[in-house]
Amino acid sequence: MTWEPTATGVLRLPSGRLVRGRGLRHPLPTGRTPDFALYLLGKEPPAVEWEARWVRWPDFRLPSDRAGALEALREALSRASAERVEVACGGGRGRTGTALACLAVLDGVPNTEAVAYVREHYSRHAVETPWQKRYVSRFARGSSRDSP
Repeated sequence: MTWEPTATGVLRLPSGRLVRGRGLRHPLPTGRTPDFALYLLGKEPPAVEWEARWVRWPDFRLPSDRAGALEALREALSRASAERVEVACGGGRGRTGTALACLAVLDGVPNTEAVAYVREHYSRHAVETPWQKRYVSRFARGSSRDSP
């Protein structure tokens, strides 16, 4: 079972898959918890009761291991077809928005439209820095050649 489409922070991808984005500095939303989470932080997150994967991604920057980030994003997208998947960073905007835009690319949104897609359907403040926008614009569906 996946997320309720109208739940706070839930982004519907073109395929219909639902992914929740959120900021870890905010309280956990009420209701169902994730089955799987992708945490985008500069340091290892605290343990949670659900399965989680950490991508080292310092605030206002890009993932430290781009190939590893691509692999983690592919896993999140795959799992979102049947599970409640959450993508989160500290504030839920920059890194989370960037990752959600990359998920949109993996799901078929053209790179040039992915940031606008996430800003329209998730948060108008998503993807905060010019280099995060560039990362999405160069993000490759089939490889790890997504470096700026």
